[in-house]
Amino acid sequence: MMVCLCLTLATARCFAVPSIARIWNEQTLSDIRLDRPHPPVHARNLFSISAAMYDAWAAYDGVAVGFIYHLKHMDASNDSVTARREAISYAAYRILSERYALSLNAATTLTALTAQFTALGYNPANTSTDTSTAAGVGNAVAAAVSAWFLNDGARQLQGYADFPAGQGGYESVNPFMLTGSNGTPVADVNRWQPLAIANAVDQNGNPTGPLQSFQGPQWIGVRPFSLTRTNNTQPWSDPGPPPHLNGAGDAQFRSEVVEVIQRSSELTPDDGVMVNISPGALGNNSLGTNNGSGHPANPATGLPYAPNVVKRGDFARVLAEYWADGPNSETPPGHWNVIANAVSDYPAFLKRIGGSGPIVDGLEWDVKVYFALNAAVHDAACAAWSLKRHYDGWRPISAIRYMGQLGQSSDPGQQSYNASGLPLVPGLIELVTTATSQPGARHQGIRVGAVAIYAWPGQPANPATQYSGVKWTLAASWLPYQKNTFVTPGFPGYISGHSTFSRSAAEVMTAITGSPFFPGGMGTRTVAANTSLSFEQGPSQALQLQWGTYYDAADQAGLSRLWGGIHVAVDDLTGRLTGSQCGKGVWALARRYFDGSIKQSGFSATIYKVDDSQSRVQCEAIRGFHYKLQTTTDMTQPFVDDPAGFVQCTDSPLIRIESTNSGTKFFRYVRILTP
Repeated sequence: MMVCLCLTLATARCFAVPSIARIWNEQTLSDIRLDRPHPPVHARNLFSISAAMYDAWAAYDGVAVGFIYHLKHMDASNDSVTARREAISYAAYRILSERYALSLNAATTLTALTAQFTALGYNPANTSTDTSTAAGVGNAVAAAVSAWFLNDGARQLQGYADFPAGQGGYESVNPFMLTGSNGTPVADVNRWQPLAIANAVDQNGNPTGPLQSFQGPQWIGVRPFSLTRTNNTQPWSDPGPPPHLNGAGDAQFRSEVVEVIQRSSELTPDDGVMVNISPGALGNNSLGTNNGSGHPANPATGLPYAPNVVKRGDFARVLAEYWADGPNSETPPGHWNVIANAVSDYPAFLKRIGGSGPIVDGLEWDVKVYFALNAAVHDAACAAWSLKRHYDGWRPISAIRYMGQLGQSSDPGQQSYNASGLPLVPGLIELVTTATSQPGARHQGIRVGAVAIYAWPGQPANPATQYSGVKWTLAASWLPYQKNTFVTPGFPGYISGHSTFSRSAAEVMTAITGSPFFPGGMGTRTVAANTSLSFEQGPSQALQLQWGTYYDAADQAGLSRLWGGIHVAVDDLTGRLTGSQCGKGVWALARRYFDGSIKQSGFSATIYKVDDSQSRVQCEAIRGFHYKLQTTTDMTQPFVDDPAGFVQCTDSPLIRIESTNSGTKFFRYVRILTP
């Protein structure tokens, strides 16, 4: 499904000239659509491009402080508009060329990048860093941004490959599951299991090897924008582990597995169930819950939202595909850039940073939105993938197949009892009997004694003209609502990347626009009948997804993964909580760069005793600024500079271990923007 967003009125893009930042953002989204989907990599790329464009813009601003590049360059001709356009273009072109030289379709992408750059009137051969010219400023910014990210832990120079096994690389405790067979050879159902998928493709339709590997396990060590921690082997934010079967959270594990099966049973337009998906009936949840019952009125009109009653099965299928970001999409981080651009294009929207103060021009709006938004999705990737690596959480396909192959756990007196099996739920999870397996009976064709579930049975033979509906099927062969050549993403479930990305982005969109509501009080996506789903026919009728707020949209992104069979509720709801922390933290820090107050941030060093021979000197530092440690053994004597001099801070807090065997020593830090 192609991803786009329409607001309640027609957008105004055809009436306005896009800013240079918008041009390069759209180019980045196009590049992502041609590449292999890798959400953390694309979030990092989007933040890198956005940081380069923001820093190039800030170099010509008297108030804003750049994130990585801090020098100021006022154009000699006083034509800052032209200078900024040129500097931003050189910075963006250099970073994009560096990153997408590693992409799946590098030749096509690099040709398009150069064509865009030359069409704007710039020279790819001009690599000068003479900052008396705008091109030189752009190239200098790109060099600084490139150097900053090259050692951030993503292993860009290694093609984003994980560390080797035995040297810190991820190693699965589970053997591969062959998705085309029944059951699973899982060794530990509480841990992630990689899949073996015949004729496997990624979400953009590119062929992949049949054996999955963890995509992005090294992201536990990738440097974020605003997140901090004192132990670099631990997650950036730790909500605790997911529930475990036969362990802590056993009852929750079982109930969440049943919920996924229940949602799979709803993936049909033929059950007669209708739901009202209007913002007046759906959404307005408390953070980390699905307890909302809609908004009382549209704040833009003062009137109640009109009902939007659709078939539940159509809504569930469309939601699962729309937010899945495939095929040929820009992945979840890019999806929120598409949403931000649609908001910017809304005719009556006033571009005020934070929703108050003066209206800013399109370029200032765009560079600040992209910087904050993409810092948020980058931090979300760091937070979510650090938890994926740390907890190695299970996916529904392994849990359902494993429990289903063991049997039923409800009645010791019945056949196929196993305490770790699936609970029986009439009409949803049932034990196949001699009577129910007879021709014409509901479990026809399933062996007696097996556990059957009422669920979506998999992709139909001809997706263009057929849909599968739901039926009784063997629990041990259950498939999520995905292409049979994709099945489930190649990384652990806990926590949901979609939920974390989306809530983090929603927090920034709410903060920077000054309202949680979409312009006009509603964002929409209209979906045509029968031709809009990619792996089965549907929806049976045209429908329109609607969201009152950015939070409503983010919550639906999370819910979509449950109907899609990719996640369970704990993955989603914990992702929303973590994403909220990320987004709020990013906005609190980003706005201090925008208004220049980051330069006045107080800081101090604190000393903690480690043991009898060592102490830890810790400074709450700002990444990108430069710090110099000074020491003295006598407060009546001058402080002496550390031999290293000024060092650019790459992590916060700055931590240094000092021996206490040499007696009393006093410490202080000196901070500057640029040495």
